Amino acid sequence: MAKTTATTKTVFLLHGDDDFGLEQELSTLRAKMGDADNGDLNTSEFAGEAASVFEVINAVSSYPFLADRRLAIVKGMIGWITRKGAGETGKKAVEQLSEALPNLPDWARLVFVERQTLTESNKLVKLVRELPTGYEKVFNSPSDSTGWILKRAKDMYQAEIEPRAAAALASVIGNDLRRADNELIKLVSYVDGERPINEQDVMLLTPYVADEDVFKMVDALAEGRADEAMRRMHKLLAQKGEDPFKTYGMIIRQFRLLLTAKEFLATGGYPNQMVEALRMNPFVAKKMAQQTRAFSLIQLERIYRALLDYDIRMKTGRIEPALALDLLVASLSGSR
Repeated sequence: MAKTTATTKTVFLLHGDDDFGLEQELSTLRAKMGDADNGDLNTSEFAGEAASVFEVINAVSSYPFLADRRLAIVKGMIGWITRKGAGETGKKAVEQLSEALPNLPDWARLVFVERQTLTESNKLVKLVRELPTGYEKVFNSPSDSTGWILKRAKDMYQAEIEPRAAAALASVIGNDLRRADNELIKLVSYVDGERPINEQDVMLLTPYVADEDVFKMVDALAEGRADEAMRRMHKLLAQKGEDPFKTYGMIIRQFRLLLTAKEFLATGGYPNQMVEALRMNPFVAKKMAQQTRAFSLIQLERIYRALLDYDIRMKTGRIEPALALDLLVASLSGSR
C-alpha cells in the first residue's frame, strides 16, 4: 500500500453539536471529489455503530475508479467505539484504526463525523491531531447567535445587518443555524445590497413579528399600560391576520417562560446563568430577566392559572377567542 506524503490530508475528524457547520464542511469535501458521476462511484458512507473498521478501511483504500481520490464518510464510529461500555470490542476497533490511519494511501479521504464534541483525552482525537496527514476541527454551536448572524451576513453574503435586526432574528432561531442561514438568504435578497438589513425587514419576512408583538404586549402589561397592551393585541389580530388561538398560545408561552425564569431567579439563580440552565436563547433570556422584575412569583402563578382557565373556556366554546383576549388583557392589567 502506498504511503502518504506529509502534505496530503487523508484523515478528517469533524466533531461538535453544530450540525450546520458540519454539513457545510462535508459539502466542501464532497465537492472536491470532482466529476459528479465518478465522485458518487468513489464515495462510500457508513453508520459507525454498524460498520466495522475493516469495511471502512477497505472501502477508502481501494483504488479509485476513473478518479484520483476515494471518499469514505463514517458517522458516529469514534464516539461509539470509545464510549463507556464499549468493552474489548471497542478497544480492538480503536487499535485497528490507530494502526491503519497513519498508512492510508494518497488517494484516501476518510472523514469521521461525530455529532458531539469528543474529549481532548480521546485516543483517536490525539492521533488525528498528531498525524501530518490528519485534519481535526470542532464545530460547536455559538453561544451568541446574534454575533454569528452578523458575521455570516458579512462573510458569506457581503451584506450588512443591523445589530438589532440580528438580535431579533436570533430570538426566533435560537441555535438553529441552518434556519438562520435560510432567513438570511431571504433578507439579503430582499434588500438586494441597497442598504443594511434592519429590524423592520426581519419583522416583515420572518416569524419574528409575532414574538416581538407579544414581547411588547407583555412589556405593556408588566408596566401597567393596559391600553397599549390592548392596542397591540388588536393590531396583531387585525393587521397581521393572526388566529386568536395562536395569539393566545403565544401569550401562554410567554408567561410560562416568565414563570420559569422567575422561579429560577427566586431560588438563587443569576440572569447570566439562564441561557445554559434553562436552555434559553441569550436574547430571550435577557428579555425574561427584565420582564420578571415587574412581577412577583405569586402574581405570575396566579396569572398562569387564569390563562389556563381561559384556555379551557375558549376550547369548550364558552367564550369567543377575541372576547377572551380582551378580558384577559384587562384582567392581567388589573392583577398588577
